[in-house]
Amino acid sequence: MTVRFQAAVLRSYEDPFTIEEVTLRTEPAEGEILVEIAGCGMCRTDLAVRRPAGRSPLPAVLGHEGAGTVVRTGGGPDTAIGVGDHVVLSFDSCGHCRNCRGAAPAYCDSFASLNLFGGRKEDTPRLTDASGGALAPRWFGQSSFAAYALVPARNAVRVDPALPVELLGPLGCGFLTGAGAVLNAFGAGPGDTLAVLGAGAVGLAAVMAATAAGALTVAVDRHPRRLALAERFGAIPLPVTTSGLSERIRRLTDGGAQYALDTTASPPLINDALRALRPTGSLGLVARLHTALPLEPGTLDRGRGIRHICEGDAVPGLLVPRLTGLWQAGRFPFDQLIRTYPLAGINEAERDFHAGRVVKPVLIPEGRSR
Repeated sequence: MTVRFQAAVLRSYEDPFTIEEVTLRTEPAEGEILVEIAGCGMCRTDLAVRRPAGRSPLPAVLGHEGAGTVVRTGGGPDTAIGVGDHVVLSFDSCGHCRNCRGAAPAYCDSFASLNLFGGRKEDTPRLTDASGGALAPRWFGQSSFAAYALVPARNAVRVDPALPVELLGPLGCGFLTGAGAVLNAFGAGPGDTLAVLGAGAVGLAAVMAATAAGALTVAVDRHPRRLALAERFGAIPLPVTTSGLSERIRRLTDGGAQYALDTTASPPLINDALRALRPTGSLGLVARLHTALPLEPGTLDRGRGIRHICEGDAVPGLLVPRLTGLWQAGRFPFDQLIRTYPLAGINEAERDFHAGRVVKPVLIPEGRSR
């Protein structure tokens, strides 16, 4: 099998993406599926490869919030997904380590190698450019900034074909992370209190999930537009510039938040979040820290705890259908965060994303319409 299609290729850590014709030179193996991409979200993790601490092999096709239609399958006893199915793609996992077998695939022993560093080795390149040069093809098991993606079926979650599949990709990572932190890691419910620091895609997904769960939520951010979105989704907005931030959160949550979610990786805000917790409260971190995290005295006293939450503690095959069900019920309006761009507009989408003009860009390959 040889398939030629358009993809966004990143050739250097400093330069823009280039739209190129690439060639996929292999049939789906057993346990793999070929997906025609209807839309792919742009996530901060895709752009983190530009940072020295996050650099993955280049040249590469990135993209890990893909969704689309299965056009070919390699079959196999564990492949229940068939041609014509609509799927949301999520992160890769080995399927057999202790954490995978324990329903914690986000903590797979091979997560970093499989998702960030192309851990599934190839004898011959499966994805090449017009001159035959190899392209890294397995970003989060997907590389879905492209018209097609060849992925492990384990990465895919079948969804209702009546849903707008071109918008569903962010449910596989960004929205999954925020909502899963609230619904899975915290298990928040009616009467609980939550502080969310950072009202980007992950933070706003957490706000929506908390509202759906019946929790009282305070959302902290420096962008008035994002605070307005958080308020629309049910949170109490609180500007990050407010002096005495932790004290304000404690007053708004009747003595302190039971849970706090930090999406900023800012040590001062993380300390504010810890001080805002009630005794026995829990803080979850979802962003990767790029500096040391000095904790101030007293922040972990009285049973307070802190932990990192990866991919919302989610089993995607369970959480994605839950989120689409909430969306259909009008209780998880993630589509209000999305702006679509043609795949050829990826550099404009990146600029708008960094400038805060868009919360969640979704890239639509040529030939798809929205």
